[in-house]
Amino acid sequence: MFRSLMPFARRDELASDPFMSLQREMNRLFDESFRGVPALTTNGGTSLSPSIDVKETDQAVEVSAELPGMDEKDVQVTFEDDVLTIKGEKKMEKDESKAGYYLSERSYGSFERSLRIPDVDGDKISAAFAKGVLTVTLPKLAETKSRTRKIAIQSAA
Repeated sequence: MFRSLMPFARRDELASDPFMSLQREMNRLFDESFRGVPALTTNGGTSLSPSIDVKETDQAVEVSAELPGMDEKDVQVTFEDDVLTIKGEKKMEKDESKAGYYLSERSYGSFERSLRIPDVDGDKISAAFAKGVLTVTLPKLAETKSRTRKIAIQSAA
């Protein structure tokens, strides 16, 4: 009787235990629910966080943010004290026809992402929005460009 309540059991006992089967199914359900989460995901259910890429070249730092389903008028970009902030709001679209609507996995709400990017010429920052991707180009200061040098690596023989 008590043997079936023990957390450690033989494999053949686990296969026939209905509670272990239920536990496996619940784990599978939760694992599959969060697989393939879209680029604009919820953190804790209250805010959105866009996926970003940061690329540095000799001339500039380029930040790209995926903002699917949004327009440039819904996004605000600021740069203050070496901090780039991208914020906005994805508004819920209302469809009054109610034709066969069964499931919605799309996220709506406001978001804010901030990155510290030092040694940038704040007066020359530019931003472009195309096909749901915001690209912010932050040119480096002239003195920062000249400080970078490549260092040769020698093999230790």
